[in-house]
Amino acid sequence: MPPVAFLALVFLYPLALVVQQSFTPDEGGTSVEPYAEVFASEAFREALATTVWLAVGATVGCLVLGFVLALVIAFVPFPGGKAVAKFIDVFLSFPSFLITLALLFIYGTVGMANGAWTDLTGAAEGPFHFLTTPWGVLLAEITYFTPFVMRPLLAAFSQLDTAQLEVASSLGARPARIIRKVILPEALPALAAGGSLVLVMCLNEFGIVLFTGAKGVTTLPMLVYGKAILESDYPAACVVAVVNIAISVGLYAVYKTLTRTSGGRRRAGA
Repeated sequence: MPPVAFLALVFLYPLALVVQQSFTPDEGGTSVEPYAEVFASEAFREALATTVWLAVGATVGCLVLGFVLALVIAFVPFPGGKAVAKFIDVFLSFPSFLITLALLFIYGTVGMANGAWTDLTGAAEGPFHFLTTPWGVLLAEITYFTPFVMRPLLAAFSQLDTAQLEVASSLGARPARIIRKVILPEALPALAAGGSLVLVMCLNEFGIVLFTGAKGVTTLPMLVYGKAILESDYPAACVVAVVNIAISVGLYAVYKTLTRTSGGRRRAGA
């Protein structure tokens, strides 16, 4: 009971207050008016659409890039391969704004790439300004979240029976066919689990969008920040937060289901 009581006090009670506030208009009472106003607003619809397409785009990019990189690390011998695999575990602990800050040093308005361009050409400014656009946010999210796909993939590849690869190769199968027929089916549960996790985290990402300074890019977390801190419209902020929580919890349930499926298949294979 003490752990349950502690959890209820520090997490469930504040969450319940957020839900309660989302049904409390500024004039008082209990009503669904805040939900009606938020759902009818153009800002909410644009933020929801931006959040979804950024999250889906980043997830697809992470799946493709993560699968290719995990293939190279797992099946292509090269010096330092084990060190790279260990670095992935360390990378998972980095804060998201650190990666964004690194990208700003390279591709920012006064970053290294623009500085090298102006030094070589004598131009007044460099050509790289995409970090302040949705594409910059997408690049930063793919850069940061790709290791979250690679980690379960590397674990799945470590359980793969290499004899299957050797047999397929001895029968004349080309590398592309081996990947498609042997490796990819074994990697699908790990891809699904990693992709679901990345999708959930991208939906809730705040630091990357804030640090890129992308103009006109408003996601649901940014909308919560704007409504609560800048406009002091707490009922609207709580409505957006409740919607964001509902989407995240639903996707997290999908992620846990896929994780259990992946773990069950690995145990059955063992």
